[in-house]
Formats: sequence, structure tokens, C-alpha cells
Amino acid sequence: MEAETSLVQHEAVRPVLSKFAILRNVCVVSVVFLFLFTSFQSFQNLQSTLNKEEGLGPITLAILYFSLIVSSLFLPSFLIAKFGCKWTLSFSILCYVVYMLANFWPMWATLVPASVVIGIGAAPLWSAKSTYLSQLAKAYAGLTDRTGDDVNNLFFGIFFMTFQTSQIWGNIISSSIFKQNIEEAEILNSSSLLCGASFNPSQSIETIGLKRPDDNKVQLLCWIYFGSSMLAFVIALFVTNTASDSQQDPGTSHGILFIETFRHLCSSGYQKLLIPLTVYSGLEQGFISADYTKSYISCTIGIWNIGYVMICYGVTDAILSLTFGALVKWVGHTPFFVLEDLAFDRIFNAVFLIAFIVHGGTQIFLLLWEPNNADYVIFFVIAGLWGMGDAVIQTQINALYGDLFEDRRPAAFSNYRLWESVGFIISFAYNSFFVTSVKIYVLMAFLTVGMTLYCVIEINRYLERRRNAVV
Repeated sequence: MEAETSLVQHEAVRPVLSKFAILRNVCVVSVVFLFLFTSFQSFQNLQSTLNKEEGLGPITLAILYFSLIVSSLFLPSFLIAKFGCKWTLSFSILCYVVYMLANFWPMWATLVPASVVIGIGAAPLWSAKSTYLSQLAKAYAGLTDRTGDDVNNLFFGIFFMTFQTSQIWGNIISSSIFKQNIEEAEILNSSSLLCGASFNPSQSIETIGLKRPDDNKVQLLCWIYFGSSMLAFVIALFVTNTASDSQQDPGTSHGILFIETFRHLCSSGYQKLLIPLTVYSGLEQGFISADYTKSYISCTIGIWNIGYVMICYGVTDAILSLTFGALVKWVGHTPFFVLEDLAFDRIFNAVFLIAFIVHGGTQIFLLLWEPNNADYVIFFVIAGLWGMGDAVIQTQINALYGDLFEDRRPAAFSNYRLWESVGFIISFAYNSFFVTSVKIYVLMAFLTVGMTLYCVIEINRYLERRRNAVV
């Protein structure tokens, strides 16, 4: 009874945002992530090549995501409850700024502590973003005749459309700075290095395509990315901090998410079933940024082409994030197959099947393909297809978590970041030790199991709606 009274009081003091104000805040948060990840994602794409000695780049990225897991269990709920989403975002961005500074002097003594710092900031950053967008979606749905699920998909679609364009701008910058000359290209063409699925990170053969660029170029890149992350911090100050931001959602307590995260995991069957698909989300992002860029692009056509190819990935991902976010209202709520009665709602989110088909097919191709510099266009096609699948996975998993666990969003999104981070850790931890084909098999296993268990969730939800309709 006291909880209900508290909730009523909370609703009474909550500022009412207009539809314009809600949309403005969605755009501001999206632009903040655009500038922040213009720098971070581009550095992540380059780490396995720029700092490959002794596995420095990939290993520090694994440390980053392990730190993120620890952070996700303690900090997000506390910071959001104490300071609200706006200041949680601002604090977290400063952690990314520290990482940008560390890349001016890349070594174990600088990148390891910076990776820990950014991992500490990443969990509150993403949890605050997801919680805030879900709150905005709920408020916007209350002002319109749209359902919360539809608005959730739309807002996350807008966010990821904007966010994924960071791949475009960051990679334009890196490719322009690292642009090769004719002599370098000719040396690369004569390389005998094994690339693609057969690429072995322990092989000692070296080519100009995998060499670290001139230090002056790397320093220039660091200055540009540092400026981009600082601009993100300034823009974050324009996010509206409402009373609802500084209140915990039902199900969280004492500002610490550690106990509630595991309580949610243990008590929710849906959460358990989502683990493989969530882990796959981290695995596939780690693969495209670390393995595809090194084993296929740098190895075959040079580090200077990483940016150009990843631009294709970013453009596809950005456009389709918005497209799938809007179309899921029609496609996702159309029965994939009919059991008995067309009056019942969806059975499967058919959009998820696109990710399964596209990513699964691309992974099979990567296993069989022997890349060479005459296949220049194919590198872009693969990046585009991967971006298509990633657009589905990122928008729909975020929206699915917000929809399935509406009353326990902080704990749910903490689980999301935890298990996605496990995927990143796996991807970066074994980056320097296994042949690329092994990593592709791991991807295929998680994708297949994850999609199968997702189908189990949708069937169960259908049966629940059916039982409720009968009652």
C-alpha cells in the first residue's frame, strides 16, 4: 500500500512534457551518442590493427567490457536514482574522454586503466539511455493513440539510426588520414599473407596493410576524436532532467542493482531465454569491428580501407535501424503463421528472421570466401549485409527488453548490458589466439540457439494472450 501511495505521489510531481519536448530529447540523446561514438567506435575498429603488438588492442577491449559488467551490477541504478539520466549521461561521457586521452600514448600502463574507466562509465551510459528513451516512449504514447510498444520501436529506431551514422563520420576521418599512396598499394598486392577465415593472428608474416600508420597521423586522429567526445559532453547538458529520471522503476531498491539484476535473472524465464541472443549481440559487434576489419579488410586491401568499408556498414545500419523501428508495427505484429484464429496478435516478430537469414548466410559465405584485392566490392557488400542484420538486432532487442520487462527496466537493461558485454569479452579475449574460422563457428552457434529460444518466447507470449482472451 505504501508503494502504491509513493507511486501516486511520484506521478503527481512528474513534469508533463509536450510531444515536441519529448521528440527534442530523443534527438538530443541520439546526437550525444553520435558524437561520442564517432570517436569510440572508430578507435574500436582500429584497435586490433593499430595496437596489435602482444594483443594490446583486443585485450584492453576485453578488459573494458569486463569492467562494464562489474559496473552494470552496481552503478546504473544508483547513479540514475541519485542524479537522474542527464547527469548520469554526462558523468559517463567523461569516462570516454579519459579513454580518448589514453590513446595519445597507447601502452599497457595507459590503455588498461583507461579501459577500466570507460567500462565503469559505459554501463550507466547505456542504462540511462535505455531507461530514458523507454520513459519518453511511455509518456509519448500517453499523449497519442499509439501503443507503448510501437513508440518504443520508433524511438529506438530513431536513436540507432542516428547512432549508427557515427560509423560513417568516424571512418571517413580515419580513412582520410590513413590514406595510402600508390607504392603501398602495390606492395600490398604482392602479399602472400593468408587472409579471411584462414587468418591466424599468431602468424609472423607482415604486410604494409597491417602496419601501424605514422605516429603523426595517429596523433591527429586522437585529437579529432578527443574533440568529438568533448562535444558530446557539451550537448548532453541540453537533455531535460525530469523528476521521473531520478526515481527508480518498480523492482529496484537501495540504488544498487547487483541483487536486483540477479533476482530478475533468476525469477524471469524470458530473461534466461534471451541470454544467447543478447550474447550474440556483443559477439557480432565484436567480430565486425575487430575480426572482419583485421582478418579481411586490413589483411587483404590495407588498413586505410577499413574506414571506407565500415562506412557502408554504418550507412546501412543507420538507415535500416529507423526503417525496421517503424515497420515492425506492421511486420512484427503480423502472424508469421496461423494456428487457429486470425484475431490473435503476432506469434513471431518476423523482422528478427531477417537478422537470422542475413547474418547466417553472410557467416557461411565468410567461411568459404578466399578474399583477394580483386574482390574490392565484395568487402562493401558484406559490411552492408552485416549492418542490415545488426540494425534488426540492436533496435529489436532494446525494444523487446523495454516491452517484456516494463515494470523492471533498470534490472532488465542491466542484464542486457551484462550479457551483451559477455559477448564482447569473448570476442576480444580470443581475438589474438584463434583462427578466424573458429570465431565464425562460435557466431553461428549463438545465432542459431538465440533465435530458437526467441521463438520459444513468442510462442509462449501468444499462448498467454490466448489464455487471457479466453478468461
